[in-house]
Amino acid sequence: MRSMTGYGRSASASAGGTLAVQVSSVNRRSLDLSVKLPGEWESLEAEMAERVRRVASRGKVHVDVEFTGAKGGDATSWSDAAVGAVLDRLAELADSRGIAFEPTAELLWQVASSQKASADMPPAESVRKDLFLALDEALRGFAAMRAKEGEALYVDFIERAGLCRRHIDAIAARSPAVAPGYRAQLLKRLKEAGLELDVGDERVLREIALFADRCDVSEEITRFRSHMDQLSLLLKSDDEIGRKADFILQELGREANTIGSKANDLAISKAVIELKNELERIREQMANVE
Repeated sequence: MRSMTGYGRSASASAGGTLAVQVSSVNRRSLDLSVKLPGEWESLEAEMAERVRRVASRGKVHVDVEFTGAKGGDATSWSDAAVGAVLDRLAELADSRGIAFEPTAELLWQVASSQKASADMPPAESVRKDLFLALDEALRGFAAMRAKEGEALYVDFIERAGLCRRHIDAIAARSPAVAPGYRAQLLKRLKEAGLELDVGDERVLREIALFADRCDVSEEITRFRSHMDQLSLLLKSDDEIGRKADFILQELGREANTIGSKANDLAISKAVIELKNELERIREQMANVE
């Protein structure tokens, strides 16, 4: 079992600078992958995404790649001609739209800095090997964290599944007493109303039989236990369980609702409330599972 929350990071020297790769994820029903890397390296994005997909199938996953050039370089390593060309193009664009163009010191610095960053950035092929080594290392840490959190979730699921089984067992133990209890109450009310009817009276028997049929939850209990068995097996598997578990939990909730509406018994109603609370807690936690 793996959580959808994870983090991994790797940094190493590469191409005369420092290369850092960070991978993080949060919950999402499907895989939502975004990769942020320098524009000069966009040709490597597809392969990076493919490597991430081998590790994660669900979650909002973000990969951030940063490259820091060596310190002590020439702070004015940009090209004056290149900066001028950018400013000329901006002036032409502003003029074509009837906008006054007056370069400021801040704009000059931004343009010059962008030119310097581009000049310092090594080509993609020169960092390709180091980049994927760093990505793989970050993904290993990322996967390890997701697996560790998955183990903690598994322990919680097992405990809550045990509580659900105890609640359904209590309901099953109480259920056979509901119809006889109703019969006793019915006869008591008839007697108090001055209607002396024999226990074997056809009308009494028919009313009791109808009530017993309406409040019978044996089929729902059997299905609930079957669904719990399926959930337990799924939790022990190495598959991606999130979507499958969602479906099973929906079925468990449906059976619990039916039991609550049919039981017509205070003790069973209280047990159903506790049962539904546990199922909701499981459902909330399951939203974290891949």
